[in-house]
Formats: sequence, C-alpha cells, structure tokens
Amino acid sequence: MGVAVAGAIAHVRAAGYCDREALKPMSSSALFRGASLTKPIVALTVLAMRDHGCLSLDDAVSSYLPFFKPALPNGGVPVITLRHLLTHSSGLGYDYPQDPDITTGMSDTNADLKSTLERIVDQPLHFRPGTGWKYSVASDVLGAVAAVIEGPAVEDAIRKYVTGPLGMEDTSFSARDPSRLAIPYADGPSGPVRMGEPHMMRDRDGDTLIFSPRRVFNHRAFQSGGSGIVTTVPDYLKLMTCIQSGGAPLLGGQSMRAAIGNQLTHLPNCVGPGGSFSFLGKVTTDPQRGNAYWSTGTNSWGGAYGHVWALDPHKDVAIVSMTNTALFGGEGRFIRELFEATFMETRR
Repeated sequence: MGVAVAGAIAHVRAAGYCDREALKPMSSSALFRGASLTKPIVALTVLAMRDHGCLSLDDAVSSYLPFFKPALPNGGVPVITLRHLLTHSSGLGYDYPQDPDITTGMSDTNADLKSTLERIVDQPLHFRPGTGWKYSVASDVLGAVAAVIEGPAVEDAIRKYVTGPLGMEDTSFSARDPSRLAIPYADGPSGPVRMGEPHMMRDRDGDTLIFSPRRVFNHRAFQSGGSGIVTTVPDYLKLMTCIQSGGAPLLGGQSMRAAIGNQLTHLPNCVGPGGSFSFLGKVTTDPQRGNAYWSTGTNSWGGAYGHVWALDPHKDVAIVSMTNTALFGGEGRFIRELFEATFMETRR
C-alpha cells in the first residue's frame, strides 16, 4: 500500500506474501491484476483526449462506433454519449444472463473487443441514459472509442495520454515481468484459497464473479478498459499525485477539478448513502451519512481482485492499497481499519 500527501509519495509499504505456498514475500514492485483500477485510467485518457480537441464528452458513442446503438426494452434507441459512459449513467450493465458468452474483462476469452460490444448491443438497456446509475461495461466501450481515435489498440491511447506522460512503465494490459506478478487468492471458508482457473465466487450482493488469472497471459483476449490492466502501487500513486497536483501533465486544472467533482447531482445517493459519481469513481457527498472517515468530495473506488484507492482533495491525502486476496483485501474489516488509520485524523 502507499500514501500520497500534497502531490508527493509519503509512504509505501509491502507486507505479507506474493505467493503464500512458496513463502515468497510481497514486494513494493509486485504486479497486480488491477480489475476496476483500470477504469480511472481509461476515463483520464478520454478526458485528456477531450482537452486535446479529439472529442467532446457530449458526442454520441455511435459517432465513433456506428454499430453501438443498444435499445430500451420498448424498442426505442436513445443516444448514449461519452459523458453517460464516464458516469455509468448510460443504462448499460454488467449482468447479461441472456448471453453467457459476453465477457466483461476478468474471465478468459479469445473474443475481440468489437465482437464483444456487438453482443452487448443486442441486450436491452436497463434505463434511459442519464436517468439512473448502474455500474457497467461502460469503460470497455470508452476504451473502444479511444482506440478508434488513437489506436489501433486501447493501450496505444492510454500510453499516449496517461501512462506514458506519467512514467507508469509497469502499467499495461500484460505482465511485462511475470515473475513479479502476485499470485491471486480468494476468500475461503477458513482463510484465503489460491484461485483456480477459472475461479467463481459471490460478492456481498450475491452476484457471481468469475475470475480468470490466466487471462493476463492470453494476448487474444480483448483489452478491457473496465478491468484488464496490470499495475503496481508505485505506478498508481503517480496517478494520485497527478490529481493532487492539479492534473499536469494530463489535464488542465479546470478539467481535473471536474474529473473528481460530482457529475450526477440530479441523482443523489445513487452510489449508496451519501455517495454520487465523478468521472473517476464514487464521490462522497455526505461523509456522515456514508459513514466515511474522509471529507466531502473524496473520490474512491476499488478492484475486485482486492484493491482500493481513495483521494481526499480537501485534506490532500490519497491512499492506494493493492492485495492479492479477493474480496477481503478490498472491503470489510481490513479496508475499514486502513481507511480509519489514514483518514481519521483529517475527518471533517
């Protein structure tokens, strides 16, 4: 885990095991399957492209992906904009039981991105864009848009606009040094269990998650803008310090302030009590109602493999925690105690 204060890395620590069976200790340079830590990177890529005049957030997705015109249950075809995708207010979802061949970034596949999105188009939207919030495959669609403009691959776009300028050399859609890749574990009945291939488990909402540790080695699998990145704590702290420092060299100050601001003021508490959504993650609108240790305006999110990040712009404190235990490492008692230790003294 690591902490950044006022735009500078203040603390980095590695603890536990990268491989429990081999008693291989965790290292601060360990690579992790990032899951939804991918989403803010793709969002910042699109925002940087907007600042460079490549697109507008109010552009229709179909302007870049002509085939991407999913319909409502009544058959109507509404306009989905890039802004809808950035805020997960597009009406898309993650649950498509009618088509089990739709993969969403963590399960293994040999499908390419276009064919995957074509399958999603055939599924009905959950609501009219802009009228609700639902966590979704929106970031995969954003990645496809970025690749159309700056590709041919999603990674070409994020390398040009985010990971390259920030020197995030270990952040990629593949493990450049597999020997540093942390072995993934999952919650078991009496402790962590080494993930199988694939590995299925239920989250606290009862939804089934399918993990595929080998996907990161499958170069035929599409680059998932929602959950496909591999990264490290030091690399992700570079993203946090960039935000703390006002956005340079990625975004202008006004754009970065908008990136972490509440973008769904018309949908109060759409991400739980006291929580709405920015362009990068959950934004806390009422710390007391949300039982949070940080200030109003704090952005936070996580990744299903056992990760979490939080950035309090008022107190200028950010934390990144990456573990190799899903889901315990990203929720529950562990993360509550970690947040309390980091933010309790700065709560307002």
